[in-house]
Amino acid sequence: MEKAPKSLRLQIALMGRVNSGKSSFLNLVTGQEAAITSDIAGTTTDVVEKNQELLPLGPVTWLDTAGFGDTTELGGERLAKTRKVFDRADIIILVLECDKIGEPEKFVLDEAEKRQTPVIKIFNKSDLCMHCGDDGICVNSLDKGGRDRVLTALKAELIKVVPEDFITPPPLLGDLVPPHGTVVMMIPLDFEAPKGRLIMPQVQAIRDALDYNQTVIMVKEDNYLSALDNLKIPPDLVVCDSQVVDKMVAETPAGIKCTTFSTLFARLKGDIDKFVEGAAAIKSLRDGDKVLIAESCTHHAVEDDIGRVKIPNWLRKKTGKDLQIDHVSGHDFPDNLCEYKLVIQCGGCMNNRREILSRINKCETAGAAVTNYGICISELKGVLGRILEPFPQALQTYLTARTE
Repeated sequence: MEKAPKSLRLQIALMGRVNSGKSSFLNLVTGQEAAITSDIAGTTTDVVEKNQELLPLGPVTWLDTAGFGDTTELGGERLAKTRKVFDRADIIILVLECDKIGEPEKFVLDEAEKRQTPVIKIFNKSDLCMHCGDDGICVNSLDKGGRDRVLTALKAELIKVVPEDFITPPPLLGDLVPPHGTVVMMIPLDFEAPKGRLIMPQVQAIRDALDYNQTVIMVKEDNYLSALDNLKIPPDLVVCDSQVVDKMVAETPAGIKCTTFSTLFARLKGDIDKFVEGAAAIKSLRDGDKVLIAESCTHHAVEDDIGRVKIPNWLRKKTGKDLQIDHVSGHDFPDNLCEYKLVIQCGGCMNNRREILSRINKCETAGAAVTNYGICISELKGVLGRILEPFPQALQTYLTARTE
């Protein structure tokens, strides 16, 4: 995170009138005393920059600016520097005292509109307000206990407005294998695979490996062991379809990293750590709990469909609970997420990353655990720890979540 150059970071400017609480808000969202705060007007004398890894968006730089309305001796010079921030801010966070809109706030909104820079309103000092605005986030920046709520709401707004360049996903698998390394892919040719073709996740994985100058060996699951025996050097990574993950894990020697296509997509399209936390929540399901399965494809369900038949059967068998399982498809996503204990999202190969991140955030806001097909299936088959080995941070998240 610290090595990410400033030019590649999302630049978020904090603006507003003096004493609106910009620095206090910065301290709240970063979880640090990143900026000096006081009741004295003009405490922030220059643009304060603070780097943060704001997952799932990635590395950002907060720009805490001097407040408008500074009448101190150096106020004019400070505001001149604040105005220059308009030219480099990707997003502006306008911090208001409650819902007070005056000349300083209008100036910020007008300048942002000229530059077509997105603005998110923060109605600060909510503990002193009778009413907050309806088009922003109500915040009491001094209430550290409210940090998680504020961060969740802020991420939801950022995902809506962040420039597409900053939603660019990580590599699918290229960074998991050294250059000129070898990837073995177990590819089933089942009823859902188009005749004469491979499905999209497999094609994308092959292309990503080739883009990173890696060697790809493709086999059906019944030829996997013979393929390993024919290799002089063990592969750097093995990837399989989630439905045969238990077979792959059983046949893959320790020391060879392995995972599933859907797990790769958990990182590519969403937040793999959140999906892992969601899978760990399966053990907490109780009789009568509602589970939502969200599939982005709108294909005709086959007799042994993964989302409508297999996962529900595996889920009920693993938990031994009488679960109510609902399904949605395409871009449909319900508003009543608070009714669900668990949401299981498909790999998301038909979604852009923004949509999957938005779904994760909606689940988090509603208090529903969320995971995806591959990670869920691996947990149900008891091999999730093994398939997370290529992702050390996600593996640690899983191990921590299991002990809670």
